[in-house]
Amino acid sequence: MTDFVKTRIANRTAIITLDRPRTLNSLSLEMIRALTDVLLAWQDDDAIDAVVLRSSTDKALCAGGDIRYFYDVGTLPTTGGSASLEDFFTEEYRLNHLIHFYPKTYIALMDGVVMGGGLGVSEAHRQRGLRVVTDGSKLAMPEVNIGLFPDVGGSYFLSHAPGRLGYYLALTGLTVRAADALYCGLADTFVPQAQMAALLELIETTPGTQLRAAVAAFAAPHRAAADAALAPLAEARAAIDRHFSHSTIEAIIASLATDDSVLMQKALAAMHKRSPLLLKVTLQLLTRGASLDLADCLRMERILVRRNFEHGEVLEGIRALVIDKDNAPVWNPATLEGVTAAMVERFFASPWPARAHPLRDLGKE
Repeated sequence: MTDFVKTRIANRTAIITLDRPRTLNSLSLEMIRALTDVLLAWQDDDAIDAVVLRSSTDKALCAGGDIRYFYDVGTLPTTGGSASLEDFFTEEYRLNHLIHFYPKTYIALMDGVVMGGGLGVSEAHRQRGLRVVTDGSKLAMPEVNIGLFPDVGGSYFLSHAPGRLGYYLALTGLTVRAADALYCGLADTFVPQAQMAALLELIETTPGTQLRAAVAAFAAPHRAAADAALAPLAEARAAIDRHFSHSTIEAIIASLATDDSVLMQKALAAMHKRSPLLLKVTLQLLTRGASLDLADCLRMERILVRRNFEHGEVLEGIRALVIDKDNAPVWNPATLEGVTAAMVERFFASPWPARAHPLRDLGKE
């Protein structure tokens, strides 16, 4: 175990607490390995009936991968070939797949910031998983903000979101609160932050075999409050579907430019700040992901992350947002017009033969 991933057992429920509050529980390779180790051990443990993922702080369940680590390792002379960086994404994506198909009840308490990799460790299968949001929840797939793309299975679960909501979330990187998270299918149920202590007590005292039903029942009286809360994406659903149904980034931006609503102008402004290349890559990613299963989506994402670090767009995005904090990334190319189809296709060209892909056996065990 690691100092940042703590576990204990209560009533045949294994409780995982992410405890790296200074970084909002950003995932390190050590944390990914710790999570994988315990989940693999518990899936065949007859003494464990359920797993709960929570945080030691109400500020965040998990803000995603440790992007400072990405920059530090990615800017070494071996950029694109660092063993540590390669291992991070291979093992993170394996963890995402393990959680999605986990054979036991898996409940994620998505209080506070839950972004990128945080969503990846929360996305359990609908029949056994339960994703709980609160009035303090802030969810996003913000990878395009740093010149990356929505990974950790985002090409799967965003492309399968209702209508074009997933495309909106992927291409803007904007944050949503509890009501919209429920509407978009990123969460299953709602509990007010003020009731989280009572929910944790329920988890401690309920047998694991009954836990999913007990948590759902505890949350049920509060669902009306969540549904009544402001859900901007629900109100703008028709506009989102109309604008984001276009097949090119240029057409999406042109369509948004005709809409003077506050939400659509915010989406337009966000897209103008993003990497032109990664906007086009992300659109293609979701288009392809819509016809793939999760394992194939993760294999595709693993190719893209390798190509992205080779290109360097993500390193420039992290530099501008986190390292130098000048918020002035120099994207390459700088404009949509400069992005060719060949540039986009290059991101999807595997650097490995199929037999050597690091996730070649995923879903085939």
